[in-house]
Amino acid sequence: MGLVAVCSRSTSRSSYACIMVTMMLLLAYMPCEALLSSTFYDKMCPNALNTIRTSIRTAVSSERRMAASLIRLHFHDCFVQGCDASILLDDAASATSERNALQNLRSARGYEVIEAAKSQVESIFPGVVSCADILAVAARDASVAVGGPTWTVKLGRRDSTSASLSQAETDLPRFSGGLEKIISLFDNKGLSARDMVALSGSHTIGQAQCVTFRDRIYNNASDIDAGFASTRKHRCPTNDGNGNLAPLDLVTPNSFDNNYFKNLIQRKGLLESDRVLFSGGSTDSIVSEYSKSPATFSSDFASAMVKMGDIEPLTGSSGVIRKLCSAIN
Repeated sequence: MGLVAVCSRSTSRSSYACIMVTMMLLLAYMPCEALLSSTFYDKMCPNALNTIRTSIRTAVSSERRMAASLIRLHFHDCFVQGCDASILLDDAASATSERNALQNLRSARGYEVIEAAKSQVESIFPGVVSCADILAVAARDASVAVGGPTWTVKLGRRDSTSASLSQAETDLPRFSGGLEKIISLFDNKGLSARDMVALSGSHTIGQAQCVTFRDRIYNNASDIDAGFASTRKHRCPTNDGNGNLAPLDLVTPNSFDNNYFKNLIQRKGLLESDRVLFSGGSTDSIVSEYSKSPATFSSDFASAMVKMGDIEPLTGSSGVIRKLCSAIN
């Protein structure tokens, strides 16, 4: 109100200066994600995205499960300090690795795939493309590689010079999380309950370790299909096989589709954090909608990935461009 009043009283001689001040103030208050652009590398390194795409397609062709791992890696990066590639850092004097957080330890994977893509980009355009952007592009390309949706990735992120193990352990959802807790964690990052359910749909691909679902399949509760639980017990005994894997989607584990939501309605969600999405709570209607409309799910998933990619990026002179994604140069 004060700025408008000052401008209205300005003379014609000072009106230009007033307009310039107004523009500068508006720019100062613009959110940092506004500095991201899908064309950020078009002039500096026009083949960067094609180089990353080829690298990711090769990795997913070699191991279909890698698509889920790369999407999850981007997600776990953005939820800790923003989308800054902090999850890729090894332990160092200035950074305690987020890889050691309970939610990442022995489960987050794909680090070497991102490093390989970075190496290829560095060989053509050294010191230009950030690891944070490679993570964001890799998640999109991984989705497309298994039949999932595509989206326009905004670029221009820079890499952090630090990591936060403590923030990873508090801000990342857990496989045993309740619905309200999960909704709260996403809300803290500017993501709605609908965004959360859509992003959870990435469990249509990928696998989980026995230790993450053992309690659920052996609790003999009414919230799990008995036949489904019996099948899962074959590779997940009560006292052994913690690292044994099972697909999150029993029907089409290697294809990005909406069967995950159909499974939830049939009481065949593998993790407790899956089950709670359709358990008489506030997200039941969203699960039902996605189970009936794969197009709606795909569209919402893509939109939620774009929103997630906007979480607190480092831009401009903040951060660095790492030469190796696992180390601060």
